[in-house]
Amino acid sequence: MSRTDDGARRRAQAAERRAQAAERRAAADYTGGVYGSMLAASVVVGAGTLGSVPRVELVLLLLLTGIVFWVAHVHAHLFGARLAQRRLDGRTVAQVCREEWPIVKAAIPPAVAVAVSPLLGLDLAGTLWFALAVAVAGQVGWSAAAARRAGASWRLVAVTASVNLVLGLLIVVFKLWVTH
Repeated sequence: MSRTDDGARRRAQAAERRAQAAERRAAADYTGGVYGSMLAASVVVGAGTLGSVPRVELVLLLLLTGIVFWVAHVHAHLFGARLAQRRLDGRTVAQVCREEWPIVKAAIPPAVAVAVSPLLGLDLAGTLWFALAVAVAGQVGWSAAAARRAGASWRLVAVTASVNLVLGLLIVVFKLWVTH
């Protein structure tokens, strides 16, 4: 095989890998991120009702809750596939784990907000509000990304982002109602 043939083969393989990666990104479902962000916002609100919560515990609570819900979603999908009499193999399990991973990813920004809040001079109340705002922003962002990835028009992207903003603001209202 000549150098030219070898180089052409490598370029073709690289192009194929890029095409496969683009296909996986196009097929990605970000609804888990919306759900995970809403879950994170609810965790922040719930923790805020407990009184004084150490920041390290809140970071762990956010991350571990995201992981538990991720495992629950993976299990539900795999169990559903099993009920449908489809054979489960390692590839299917890995695919479902990847598809549901945005639930965990959505918990990371609010957890980081909690972790960096002392650097911003925030007290616990400020930390909770900051983390809640980050979670709601994530919810809106994930919904817009999901809509765009699905090929929605910009108008529909704005509608879904607005609906998710209203849902996030409802969580804020509930926080105000519960804590006052």
